[in-house]
Amino acid sequence: MDVIDCIKSRRSIRKFKKKAVSDDIINKTLEAATYAPSSGNLQNWEFIIIKKQEAKNKLAEIALVQDFIAEAPVVIVVCSNQNRISPYGQRGRDLYSIQNTAAAIQNLLLTAWSFGIGSCWVGAFDKNELSKFLELPKHIIPVAIILLGYPDEKPVMPRRVSQKDFIWFEKYGRKL
Repeated sequence: MDVIDCIKSRRSIRKFKKKAVSDDIINKTLEAATYAPSSGNLQNWEFIIIKKQEAKNKLAEIALVQDFIAEAPVVIVVCSNQNRISPYGQRGRDLYSIQNTAAAIQNLLLTAWSFGIGSCWVGAFDKNELSKFLELPKHIIPVAIILLGYPDEKPVMPRRVSQKDFIWFEKYGRKL
């Protein structure tokens, strides 16, 4: 799939077919994620793959009872390893760690879609409860929950804000 077509056609999927996603596709999406840029090439991302139904049910509960999470064949919890980003101090922990994982997630989502795998990026969850459930060490911080599966819906494209409303070309501080 052409990269622009992939970007423009990907949608958040919350309804999945009851069809397994192959480990090969999961591995290819994770490999693509690791090719994302990262601050100082520190690659602070960590990925926890969850397929067991009982665990997905608990994740849905922790994610403010978003039940569709439990229906996804694959759930990936994307985390930031704060020890790896520590050379950048507080700014690294507060900002770069999020930017790096976000870039990795975007690679993951687009690669999944190129294989016909739908996805949804979930950010609403109780971080402390999720860390406790996954028994994460203190230096591993959950950033997002990513759902993967074959789509059982075809959402319409949401309205896009016009580029003229958010792109500004400037020269010497003056808008042209």
